[in-house]
Parts: sequence; structure tokens; C-alpha cells
Amino acid sequence: MKKEYVVGVTGASGICYARRLLEVLCQDAQVHLIISEIAQEIARHERIDLSGFDATYHDIGAISAEIASGSHRHDGMVIIPCSAKTLSAIASGYADNLITRTADVCLKERRRCILVTREMPLSQIHLKNMLAAHEAGATIMPASPGFYHHPEKIDDLVDMVVARVLDHLGVAHTLSGRWSGYDA
Repeated sequence: MKKEYVVGVTGASGICYARRLLEVLCQDAQVHLIISEIAQEIARHERIDLSGFDATYHDIGAISAEIASGSHRHDGMVIIPCSAKTLSAIASGYADNLITRTADVCLKERRRCILVTREMPLSQIHLKNMLAAHEAGATIMPASPGFYHHPEKIDDLVDMVVARVLDHLGVAHTLSGRWSGYDA
């Protein structure tokens, strides 16, 4: 049976992370995709196209979509990138659109909910919201690539972050090398 994931894309720089995740997930899984209006603007600005994937595209205002119900089972949700505004809404249970409602459902149903935050520096408010979301069951994964795999181009850094997301979803991949010690 095909795995099923929900991907939310919100208004923070780093749409390239979402694109790469979709390239991998849409190969073998059923994907539900929700893109906020600001994320669409940022995608245009960053010259990244999120159309054409083998995914079910949902309007962010479609709060009655099947994925917004606890009775709809799926294997996890990733919000990538996750804006500070979306983090705040999730941390406080403010489910005013399909992304935040679906995340809220993930948390109440104890499903995987990964928030790939893309903000720096972090204010005390951001840190408190991250802690609140974590305590509610979300996994907080700041888009902070490592360099131990000796990246040669930006795509290598993107792959490293997306590889960690895939690891936490339990999806096999070959995107990035794994740490094998200093002498490896």
C-alpha cells in the first residue's frame, strides 16, 4: 500500500527545500500539497516552480478537505518551509487555514508533524513557539544543513536538509551521505 503524506509550503524563504522533498515523495507516495498565498509569491521570487507534481493540490482555504479530519489517515505531514507565523499558529492551536488545521489534526491524532523552520535569528517568541509545538508532538527541524558531507553546490545543502526530513518520515533515500566519523 502506498504511503500518504501531506506537505504544506508556507511563506518563508527556502522554497527549494519543498521542491526537493516533493521530487522525492511524489515518486512513490500519495502526496497532498497545500501552498499558502505568500509561499506562491516567494516561489515566484525565488524562481521555483511547484506545479506539475503527481500530487493532489489543495487550496489553503479548503478547511473542509479530507486531510483536515482525524478520520483521514495518512503517514505524516511536513511543513517546509515553515514560517514563523505558521509556527505560531500551530503552537497556539490557531487552525485558520488548511495547513494549520491539518497540522492541528496531526498533533491531536499523534501523527508525525515536521516543521522545517526557516527563520534567523530566533527571537524569544520563536523559541517559545518551537518549544510549545515540540511539547504538543511536532518535530522541529530548522533548515540547518551540515557540512561533514563536503557539499560542492547549493543542491547538496538542500539535499542534506531534505534527507533528514525523509529520515524522520521513515522514507528510504540516497540524497546525502551519513556521518561515518572523522577518519571515514
